[in-house]
Amino acid sequence: MIRTEVLREVRKMRFLEVYEKSRNGRLSYCEAAETLGLSERQFRRLRGRFELEGEAGLLDRRVGKLSVHRIGADEVDRIVSLYRDRYAGWTVQHFYDRAQERHGLTASYGWTKSVLHASGLVRPAVKRSAHRKRRPRRPMVGMMLHQDGSKHLWLPRLNRQIDLIVTMDDATSDIYSIFLTEEEGTSSTFRGLHEVIGRHGLFCTFYTDRGSHYFHTPAAGGKVDRERPTQVGRALDQLGIRHIAAYSPEARGRSERMFETLQDRLVKELADAGIATIEAANRYIAEVYLPAHNRRFAVQATEPGSAFVAWTGGALGEILCHQEDRVVGNDNTVLFDRLRLQIEPSAIRAHFVKAKVQVRRYADDTIGLFYGPRCIGRYAPDGALLQTPAKAA
Repeated sequence: MIRTEVLREVRKMRFLEVYEKSRNGRLSYCEAAETLGLSERQFRRLRGRFELEGEAGLLDRRVGKLSVHRIGADEVDRIVSLYRDRYAGWTVQHFYDRAQERHGLTASYGWTKSVLHASGLVRPAVKRSAHRKRRPRRPMVGMMLHQDGSKHLWLPRLNRQIDLIVTMDDATSDIYSIFLTEEEGTSSTFRGLHEVIGRHGLFCTFYTDRGSHYFHTPAAGGKVDRERPTQVGRALDQLGIRHIAAYSPEARGRSERMFETLQDRLVKELADAGIATIEAANRYIAEVYLPAHNRRFAVQATEPGSAFVAWTGGALGEILCHQEDRVVGNDNTVLFDRLRLQIEPSAIRAHFVKAKVQVRRYADDTIGLFYGPRCIGRYAPDGALLQTPAKAA
């Protein structure tokens, strides 16, 4: 006998036994219903059908009937073909989101998963390891931001690995800044910070790994040297943002899991869109991918309000840039990064010989020369003078 018939016989035998006890007064209707795992109303209805129709009244009347919610074979074939021909390798959830958005899928996620599993195109997920408790999120947006980079084959058509830089909020997992760049470093960190602070304001703490552009670490695997700040450390100190170093990948679990999602979804979407350059990819990420990603994966903060504070300190670029101090030579020149920057005559002082000045390299690779708070020259990336002191003044 097939399993359905066996279960049907078992249910019938149990009902007949309880029915006899109920009819003889040994069980009340309430007790009989509880014994069968039914409500009292269900037991009364089943008892009435049995007394009118006999054992035939105990049969489930849904057996042999097609569900009104049944989806046709044509739709099954369409979804299987769509996955096989265009979205092979996508997770079921990612495919389901895309098919709902662009291909008119109206069925449930569970139905979609069962169809793809039955087709053999997707294997059921491996059972997860033992439960681990995650670090509680910060309760309010702006209290802590994570920044990290991941080198990966983000653009298959580019045929080389590049870095994706992500800056996200700990409270909600909202990504505030995300872009591709040739290599992670000080410039990419400054770009991410500039995008976040420019749009949302100053935040409280910045959580990163111990990469050399974030911290000086005298001994491999050891503690960071807070007395020797990097350019990033100096800029954060000027902005009043506390910098926290993570000492293990597990400590950065939230951002690590985010990159797992991005490596699965973003790569496939960029390939599906036919994108082959970093510039085009960054436009697609900002305009198409990021809004949809945040709607899908961001969560609600546990506390209302925001810890962001509006930035009112002038041009952010004057802080989020590479800064070094130099002493002016006898010929009123400054040596910086193999360039010799000539200081023109200025009304500020007769000459600048032996004076201490600050050199700033900006995101566009232009250079500024400052004596105290005043600019005494602007230079092109090759060291050519762009702006005279008179115009700067």
